[in-house]
Amino acid sequence: MLKNPHVAVLGVTGAVGQELLAILEERKFPFASLKMLASARSAGRDMQFMDRTYKIEEATPDSFKGIDLVFASAGGSISKALASHAVKAGAVVVDNTSAFRMDPEVPLVIPEINPGDIAKHKGIIANPNCSTIIALVPLWPIHKVAKIKRIIAATYQAASGAGAKAMEELKLQTQDFLAGRPVKKEVLPHQIAFNVFSHNSKIGADGYNEEEVKMVKETKKIFHDDAIQITATCVRVPVLRAHSEALYVETEKPLSPDEARELLAKAPGVKVIDDREKNYFPMPLETTGQDDIWVGRLRVDPTVKNGLAMFVSGDQIRKGAATNAVQIAEILLKQQ
Repeated sequence: MLKNPHVAVLGVTGAVGQELLAILEERKFPFASLKMLASARSAGRDMQFMDRTYKIEEATPDSFKGIDLVFASAGGSISKALASHAVKAGAVVVDNTSAFRMDPEVPLVIPEINPGDIAKHKGIIANPNCSTIIALVPLWPIHKVAKIKRIIAATYQAASGAGAKAMEELKLQTQDFLAGRPVKKEVLPHQIAFNVFSHNSKIGADGYNEEEVKMVKETKKIFHDDAIQITATCVRVPVLRAHSEALYVETEKPLSPDEARELLAKAPGVKVIDDREKNYFPMPLETTGQDDIWVGRLRVDPTVKNGLAMFVSGDQIRKGAATNAVQIAEILLKQQ
């Protein structure tokens, strides 16, 4: 790949696509040219980026000629249909969807954890699920030192995880509810304003939804540890942006909250916010727009030997998606 690659953003009009553009500019990612791809509905529209006007093009199998790098965030079915064409054209695809995450031929990467896996790619590198990223960035430093045997996760997932339209629905529902008007549901299956409900993904025969299954399978793959035990409950909450999670871990070696706090304070991609005196801990309102995963509420879980509990929060659109993808691409360029 060139040091200044020809880049395409697939799904450029979505929440993650828009954030990708912002992060490419923010991190001064080098590119020789930029192609903006979206559905036929958006084709022909103008989009401003870095003092230039770009014409959005319809994404087709022929869209990738001369492209070196594709950031794909248009949905799993689109990635499955188009990624192979991009690879055949000579591009590397950093895919933000669930299409390839569990493919044994495709690296699943969080740069703070397993950057070495990037070099094993065969044209596609997968970005993990946002809930997985937000949990694992702060858990990895603990796993390296004390080896995590078991994780119990409860997520508090913002509307942003369901896209820009879900965020808008939360705003509109809140306005309608407060004005005494009927609340309309068009994007999410239940009212999100002033409500909490099980994550809006398909429930399997075992009672777990797809989001929970992703966290389990992806953690094992990223940590290269099939023995680690994980269970999760994933929930939507009326927060615009940034997911939070309550995490309970059991480790092989004892690790006190103070030792964990010290470890995490030095860990890349992590910010410790753990002020018991002021009752000040990670909040989605404050992690919105941030790349670090904030971690706090560090305390002993007395129900198991070597138990540790914590609360984390991170921006689902940034580190949970777009920033992680750009970080992967940055490492790709360094490997050339």
